[in-house]
Amino acid sequence: MVAIGLGFATLAGESSFHPVTDHPAAPPEIQATRSRAFLSSFRLPDTITFAGQQVPLDHWDVRERIEYEFYQFLANEGDSIILAKRTGRCFPPVEKQLAEAGLPDDLKYMLLVESKCISAAYSRAKASGPWQFIRSTGKQYKLRSDQWRDERRNLEMSTDAALKHLRQLQEEMGDWFLAMASYNTGEYRIKKLLKEQKVNEYWKLHHVRETMYYVPRIIAAKEIYSQPEKYLGLTASDLYQPLETETVTVEVTETRRHLTSVAEEFGTYFLELKLLNPEIRREYLPKGTHRIKVPKPTCTSGCSQQDEDPT
Repeated sequence: MVAIGLGFATLAGESSFHPVTDHPAAPPEIQATRSRAFLSSFRLPDTITFAGQQVPLDHWDVRERIEYEFYQFLANEGDSIILAKRTGRCFPPVEKQLAEAGLPDDLKYMLLVESKCISAAYSRAKASGPWQFIRSTGKQYKLRSDQWRDERRNLEMSTDAALKHLRQLQEEMGDWFLAMASYNTGEYRIKKLLKEQKVNEYWKLHHVRETMYYVPRIIAAKEIYSQPEKYLGLTASDLYQPLETETVTVEVTETRRHLTSVAEEFGTYFLELKLLNPEIRREYLPKGTHRIKVPKPTCTSGCSQQDEDPT
């Protein structure tokens, strides 16, 4: 069973106010620094589809649950801007895998709720990686997790596992809303509750608050992050660009080899190598053959340092 996802968005904290004491009788003029509209000026559309299915927004309970998550995202504008920017790097490989698997592109928005597109994300429930697999489910889909590697943190490998799991859940449950709820809390529990409550759809199911707001949060994420210019004032050029990498083979003949040495060999540095390979759990590689990502060279050996791509 995939571990229960955690809600990540929080309301923006109130900033501290420090009164001016030099001239208490003449406080400085307050000047508006924001041109963006109040939250109330943003409205959830009348109709929304997700993964080819119509969201029943005409039902008061459904609309309120989605609006709650919609405004939660928008309330923390700074966090939402960073999250939108991350999609520029996080989404392209996932979009490719979804297309190759013949699954709805909308499923990529689950990543924003599961892990905020952070490959090394780790939850209190011991779920790891961008798709937040617990160890047992990861093992079921052949994701290695030991003292050396945690393949749940590899975006491509964990995405392949997540798509297989989601396809299976959709086939069992009959639609994507129930499949996503099952991904969050387990298909056996969802089936049991559907039977006990004598309902056959996610939107009529009573469950713990986490699961009742999980699917609405994903739908709200799609509405906002598919249109970052409308909601956050960001254009496509503002998003973080995909990283140009290549996969190389590293043969370690000694007992272990520190990643600093490996990084130097491929023209990078320890931190970048760790960021590109979050599945590597240690600071060194054990004896054996390893496939790792390194930055793709962007110029010939004769180019100056200033000409090199800093990413």
